[in-house]
Amino acid sequence: MKPEPHLSLWPACLDVLAQELPEQQFNTWIKPLSAQASADGSRVTLLIANRFKLDWVRAQYAARMLAILEQLNGQPVQLELALAPRATATSKQLPGMADVPGAAQAQAPAPAQMELADAGAREPAESAHRSRLNSALTFDVLVEGSANRMARAAALHVAGAPGKLYNPLFIYGGVGLGKTHLMHAVGNKLLADRPDAKVLYIHAEQFVSDVVKAYQRKTFDEFKQRYHSLDLLLIDDVQFFANKERTQEEFFNAFEALLAKKSHIVMTSDTYPKGLTDIHERLVSRFDAGLTVAIEPPELEMRVAILINKAGAEGAQMPEEVAFFVAKNVRSNVRELEGALRKILAYSRFNQREVSIQLAREALRDLLSIQNRQISVESIQKTVADYYKIKVADMYSKKRPASIARPRQIAMYLAKELTQKSLPEIGELFGGRDHTTVLHAVRKIAGERQQLTELNQQLHLLEQTLKG
Repeated sequence: MKPEPHLSLWPACLDVLAQELPEQQFNTWIKPLSAQASADGSRVTLLIANRFKLDWVRAQYAARMLAILEQLNGQPVQLELALAPRATATSKQLPGMADVPGAAQAQAPAPAQMELADAGAREPAESAHRSRLNSALTFDVLVEGSANRMARAAALHVAGAPGKLYNPLFIYGGVGLGKTHLMHAVGNKLLADRPDAKVLYIHAEQFVSDVVKAYQRKTFDEFKQRYHSLDLLLIDDVQFFANKERTQEEFFNAFEALLAKKSHIVMTSDTYPKGLTDIHERLVSRFDAGLTVAIEPPELEMRVAILINKAGAEGAQMPEEVAFFVAKNVRSNVRELEGALRKILAYSRFNQREVSIQLAREALRDLLSIQNRQISVESIQKTVADYYKIKVADMYSKKRPASIARPRQIAMYLAKELTQKSLPEIGELFGGRDHTTVLHAVRKIAGERQQLTELNQQLHLLEQTLKG
């Protein structure tokens, strides 16, 4: 029997949003919302603490919320945003509405100052834990594959022997590939071995915010005491230091102080150190002085393993054929893979249906239609040709100079990675070439991607361009 919509619609929507949004965004803007739904699920009202939050949620998240609610409900939904009554922000009901179980009832604290002078950074609420670590992100739950094997091995070594080899450890790669997970795993492993160790995980934007606060309040002694006394500093997305002169100066000082006392530093970025822009050369050289490792998009088998493992952690079963179907259609990163899984499980629970390929098609129809519309072999050929400044016609021609053959091989590789076309179909679209030619190109580029940093960065850029 299908559950009452007002009992499951909003919690199912929350499941999807929790995986689609960065954790900090979800916890700040979505989790505190209280939802009420009409008996037939055709109207959902979100009660929001103040006008600022209401306007922000409407502008940033309402359209996506509505799309998810309608997909889950299978019919149009009217989404309303309303200010919660001050005294009873989470207890009163609107006429004809019922409280939705599963919606967070505690109101979030008022947002911290949204913009700090010349920093452009938002200061999140202070973590309840001094280390700011997520205890759920450990090495044990990290699925290993060729895409992350070297980074995982290096991180495990650092966790076991901090302050020795690989200092600093610099991990780079695209969004949602598991860089943050690895950093939390290092911190959790060190604290398990040494509970008295001073460990701090922080996003680069928070470091910027701390520098600005120290300036405003003239508390640089406290700032230095906090950062210079650590045993392990884990700092995410250092590319956010770009164009922030004083922040870079203070991070350089902290960096030198920590290395001098044999403390360890682990950093992540969306690009390799020398690819960072608007960051001082002396800081970049420090980043590059230890070990730099890349995390790649997960290969098919790794994506399948991630889906099956994550489903198990959610108390659900993911049939292998469904995992392969999803893995073949969601290729970019782990975060999108987990988001797809949450959509499928939410859709399954809400509709009281077993997980199957057909159900997965229905749950992911928006994602699949976008992929099918946006990424084609033709669009890959044009994008690659534009990037390497050759003619699209050269993709089909028999010309073999390196300036043409190399981009053609890259386009073949991307066609295999980003579309559902078979090797013979790809060969046909590249001027009637044999499938063995395509296979050679795919293997060649895949192998070189692991070895050549510059090629890897070019491929990341092309993939992001194609995915819009």
